[in-house]
Amino acid sequence: MAATASSLASQFSGLRREVLSREAVPSTPLFLRSVHSRIRLPASCRPPRGVVAMAGTGKFFVGGNWKCNGTRDSITKLVADLNDAKLETDVDIVVAPPYIYIDQVKQSLTDRFEISAQNSWIGKGGAFTGEISAEQLVDIGCKWVILGHSERRHIIGEDDQFIGKKAAYALSQNLKVIACIGEKLEEREAGKTFDVCFQQMKAFADSISNWTDVVIAYEPVWAIGTGKVATPQQAQEVHLAVRDWLKKNVSAEVASSTRIIYGGSVNGNNCSELAKQEDIDGFLVGGASLKVQLSNIIY
Repeated sequence: MAATASSLASQFSGLRREVLSREAVPSTPLFLRSVHSRIRLPASCRPPRGVVAMAGTGKFFVGGNWKCNGTRDSITKLVADLNDAKLETDVDIVVAPPYIYIDQVKQSLTDRFEISAQNSWIGKGGAFTGEISAEQLVDIGCKWVILGHSERRHIIGEDDQFIGKKAAYALSQNLKVIACIGEKLEEREAGKTFDVCFQQMKAFADSISNWTDVVIAYEPVWAIGTGKVATPQQAQEVHLAVRDWLKKNVSAEVASSTRIIYGGSVNGNNCSELAKQEDIDGFLVGGASLKVQLSNIIY
């Protein structure tokens, strides 16, 4: 595993491209393909004309979201594998264990990795049964929190405004935020990909005043845990549009500095081509982050 990890880390070394200005990309729409069908991005979902690609200027970023998985024994083994990996220095690596294992991971994982929670409450702790406050996460050594994941949106029922306020509160308590956005399959097929992503972005922007500690994760819902994955062109098209939205609605500085990462059935077989895209600044990995295969993706 260590040899594989070193090889892949070298592969991603230097991927941060400084593209703060370049010619406008053509607005010709791309044909979008899912694994089993061919879907053309409708006219309302095409990138705006004159969009300039400005890849995020930070380090390449990879997060591993372990979701509601693992036992003490399996996590002990996974942490040992991660600790054995030979890692490059120019990739930010974050892992998000289930809450009850965060302290175990924090105590045993090398400081080359940062720890993320998978959720946090909208405000200060109190009589909120089952919730976890940002203050508690900071207290046990968390640096990050994932907010807006589609499983929280569509299973738990969190809406855009609630998620935006959660993000603002987490940031106020010095937790960095992985802010997730993404459309469902029926929304993509209906030509609403950009509408959905921009609406979710607006809810974050309405609540967030400082984007320094925010990473945006574009995760098309139809690609999460399904084995389907957006083509590099599909992912780049949305990432570019989101960056342009930031430029127009927040600032050019935020647009150029904010990292926009991709999630949705990322694995060792597809990560290389995705990583070559100008506006893909990293990955949020789900199921593959629980396996040795994780080292084939980022380390």
